[in-house]
Amino acid sequence: MSQTYPMFLHFLAGFFGAVGQYFYKKGGTRLGSLPVWQNGWLLAGIASFCLVMVFFVLSYKAGGKLSAVYPVYATTFVWGALLGKFAEGETINGPVWIGILLILLGVAAIGLGAN
Repeated sequence: MSQTYPMFLHFLAGFFGAVGQYFYKKGGTRLGSLPVWQNGWLLAGIASFCLVMVFFVLSYKAGGKLSAVYPVYATTFVWGALLGKFAEGETINGPVWIGILLILLGVAAIGLGAN
């Protein structure tokens, strides 16, 4: 069975996992100033991680092999670095770019070997 669709779902999960972390970061700065249930950023982070779990379940229901699809979730680190750069203005230096490249190469290698 092809792992392409289940891997794509884990790729989406990686994106929404990083978005959820971004929401947690934003919400964390507001802790103490308002109750957790009124902190929209934290609630958005929780919703994002619920969506991640939905993508995981759909991926496995579609025949995803744990050894093939779960490593794709490592793209969350790439998305997180890019969110830091473009949403927060953080600097990404050479070693971080190399790390991003290695993550993507590793995920690609696993993907090629999975089908």
